Amino acid sequence: MSIAREELRINGIPALVLGEPSDQVYLYVHGQNGNKEEACGVAESLRRYGYQTLSLDLPGHGERADEMPFFDPWHVAPELAAVMRFAETRWKGVSLFANSIGAWFGMLGLRGKRLDRCLFVSPVLDMKRLLQKMMGWADVSEERLRRERVIPTDFGQTLSWEYWEYVASHPITAWENPTEILYGGSDALIDRDTVEQFAQRFRCGLTVMENGEHWFHTREQMDFLHRWLEQSAAANGAQTG
Repeated sequence: MSIAREELRINGIPALVLGEPSDQVYLYVHGQNGNKEEACGVAESLRRYGYQTLSLDLPGHGERADEMPFFDPWHVAPELAAVMRFAETRWKGVSLFANSIGAWFGMLGLRGKRLDRCLFVSPVLDMKRLLQKMMGWADVSEERLRRERVIPTDFGQTLSWEYWEYVASHPITAWENPTEILYGGSDALIDRDTVEQFAQRFRCGLTVMENGEHWFHTREQMDFLHRWLEQSAAANGAQTG
């Protein structure tokens, strides 16, 4: 059976609502190179526990591929805040599912909002530390970045002084929403101690797939992810069959 699907625009942002009508929804926030359609697999699992899924294309992704310069926190966070305001008018309860940098964007954009539950997969939780790691890979000092402002790298990321300044002035100092984290033990991007420290500090549940990577994509990894997702959803939802 195909999942129910509604296409809409929220303040001009292309979005999908997936699943049968419900008063409970998960806001799905994709990571870099993702799109709103990738939420379909997650939505199929969530609908069995009484949830719809609301997914959107972030700048530079999906239908918004020509907006790549705007895939940054000062554009994305306000968009997520606006989508959250829309969600609050349509659903009684709102939860968050976020991948990679989508988790960091979500924590910025939904800061201070009440979320029933949050599910993070391979989340970026300390962006300053991640930027320092990337600067080390590229052999770029903070002083050089300040001087040159924008520095392309040979691993596909562009280092930006404006981005660095934003990150430094917007640390995640509070996160009170109940959160479960799935982390791959072979994640080359996010350090394990960063995830463990965040989970301990903010009382999050943490599940580690030791041979999981930052991008969960193999059959084994996806099976693990969906088992974790269904266990997490079942703990907080009403099974609908």
